[in-house]
Amino acid sequence: MQVGHLRAGNKPVLVRIACAGLPAVAALAALAVPGRAAAADLPRSNPSYALTQAAAGKTVYAEYCTRCHGANLEGAEAPALAGQYFESKWAGKPLDALYTRIRTTMPATAPGSLSDEQYVDLVALMLQHMLLLPGEALPSDPARMHAMMLPPFSVPFARLEPGITLPPAPPQGPNPLDTLMPVTAAMLSQPPEADWLTWRRTESSLGFSPLRQINRQNVRHLQLAWTWPLPSGANEATPLVHDGVLFVFGYGDVVQALNAATGDLLWQFARPLPRGVAPDFKRALAIYGHALYTPTSDGHVIALDTRTGEQLWDAPIAPEGMSMSGGTIVARDKVIFGTTYKNTGDYHGGYVIALNAATGKEAWRFATVPGPGDPGGDTWNDLPWAKRSGGSVWTPGSYDPELNLVFFGVGQTYDTGPLRNRIPGSTSTNDALYTDTTLAFNPDTGQLVWHFQHMPNDQWDMDWAFERQIMTLEVDGRPTKVVETAGKAALHDVLEARTGKYLYSVDAGLQNIIASIDPNTGAKTYDPKTLPGNGATPFVCPHAGGARSWIPSSYNPDTKVVYVPLVEACMYMPPVPEGESAMLTTGVRVSLMPRAHSDGLYGRLQAINLETRKTVWTERQRAPATSGALDTAGGVVFAGSLDRRFSAYDDANGQRLWYTRLSEVPNSAPISYAVNGRQYIAIVVGSGGPQSMVYLSLVPEIRNPTYRSSSISVFRLPDPQ
Repeated sequence: MQVGHLRAGNKPVLVRIACAGLPAVAALAALAVPGRAAAADLPRSNPSYALTQAAAGKTVYAEYCTRCHGANLEGAEAPALAGQYFESKWAGKPLDALYTRIRTTMPATAPGSLSDEQYVDLVALMLQHMLLLPGEALPSDPARMHAMMLPPFSVPFARLEPGITLPPAPPQGPNPLDTLMPVTAAMLSQPPEADWLTWRRTESSLGFSPLRQINRQNVRHLQLAWTWPLPSGANEATPLVHDGVLFVFGYGDVVQALNAATGDLLWQFARPLPRGVAPDFKRALAIYGHALYTPTSDGHVIALDTRTGEQLWDAPIAPEGMSMSGGTIVARDKVIFGTTYKNTGDYHGGYVIALNAATGKEAWRFATVPGPGDPGGDTWNDLPWAKRSGGSVWTPGSYDPELNLVFFGVGQTYDTGPLRNRIPGSTSTNDALYTDTTLAFNPDTGQLVWHFQHMPNDQWDMDWAFERQIMTLEVDGRPTKVVETAGKAALHDVLEARTGKYLYSVDAGLQNIIASIDPNTGAKTYDPKTLPGNGATPFVCPHAGGARSWIPSSYNPDTKVVYVPLVEACMYMPPVPEGESAMLTTGVRVSLMPRAHSDGLYGRLQAINLETRKTVWTERQRAPATSGALDTAGGVVFAGSLDRRFSAYDDANGQRLWYTRLSEVPNSAPISYAVNGRQYIAIVVGSGGPQSMVYLSLVPEIRNPTYRSSSISVFRLPDPQ
């Protein structure tokens, strides 16, 4: 692990960059350096090296370092050893710190195996890349190197002369990391009002804030408190906030801790990815104790110390190319997450996986596509295991500690053709478990306690893979704990949480696939006119991008109203002409189009009372919805859209009360938190995910930035007068 420091203003900032294959090393101050006691008697000086040393260092580097750090120190599998970022980590430090770091960690396969002279030559090469002028030879005595201070910048005229004393920095506010408390299971179950501890704040995935300082009357005064740039690229991450520290995931597997009140950087962790591994977004982080858990783009799950960003453990989980874009949750002492389908080897499905939160050791794993002979294995139309596909799990799960059940949603199959028509005379069905299914697990053992398949044999790409919200509703005159969820068709199924028994459904009114639902079992009957693959061209609503997709709803437990961000769009599914590739293996492609008789308003925020099963209000607009919803106890619901608007609505009637234009498309879920009695609203932007890309052709007048960026914007009310 490479360790260094940046400064945010005048504050020291810890920066950690993990390097695959390098052993974890304690902080630099803890490393014993021979001769350190005598170093205090030596005058401070600039580093010096000889050209012959730099040339020899180049030879050593080529033999031992190129594979990890690149041909020109630019970074490859391991971080760069030259350039602005590298220099910023070591600026103002004694040269022996850099020398000791190299000597104790490199080469990765045999740290400390080179001679002292070779390590000195490598340091000389780095000094040359810092544009330091050559001079006297660099000594190998650590005490003399300790007296040499690395310059703050590579620009010669921007360096401080050694020995210069700077005026004292202005007083700094308290660092929230100093008082950061461990997150307990009780806190995850009932979070402090000021915190946002899971991607939807509570283990029940309600996405509701009990804060009420920002309300219907004053939200129009909302103003920007601070903003912070994140690595450029697609970003669907929901931040977490605990004890005044905001944790956020950035493109390229960068995790940052920020002061939630000021936006100052507290620490940063960046994971170098192997060659050929493309970064992907992560929708959720998880926090428990003093650990922050995240998947990585190269198929690992890592734990970071919330106070320092130091990596605590690293667990290789998934085969190359299998994404864990949903992110993590914690249930009891388990870190639990889902994986997406990967078309490689003998298994083409997803998994739900649990790790020990303290060690990263795998506790259990559940395959979402069963094989022949497994429970559910006889629902795949007699397909051999290697021909079954899909079952991706790409949204975080939910947890009920009272029932000790964790709930995950599963996506559809990708190979629809072999499942379209049931084989005559076969004992196998073509339902394709566990696609489009709610799974309820015992988190301790991984036992599947119950399952409910919402949409068997999905021929339209209508995932039911999204958040499972746990709530108590009055059903048949009695309070009942339920799990509620909706798929892309925006049809909400309500199930009894303990048993998975079907209770009822609520349709948002944007689909034409499901013609009827059995009131006792929830079994759905499809309209045969919408079924693709018979040579006709069905008109199907919604579009495969979903009337709703992963952008999560927000549920108010006091009013029983769920706020659902939606898109009004449909599709034709024509047969594919010869030579043209098909989207689905029934031999059809998908063509985006408006609903019949559309007025050109595609974005929709719909408030549905889940107890009365009635729509309370619907607010429609031109721009498709792109962010999740956030309702608050102040009576305000927030949501974002493709035109970069971030809006606040009266949650009682849908009236828009405030909006602002963001720098990029909000393609995540907004949150609310409080620090020192002040309420904040935060949203991450960064287009590039499907929700921000699929519907662009419907609104050609919306022109978003050509050069994509990502950032987090945080809002609050003005300071009291």
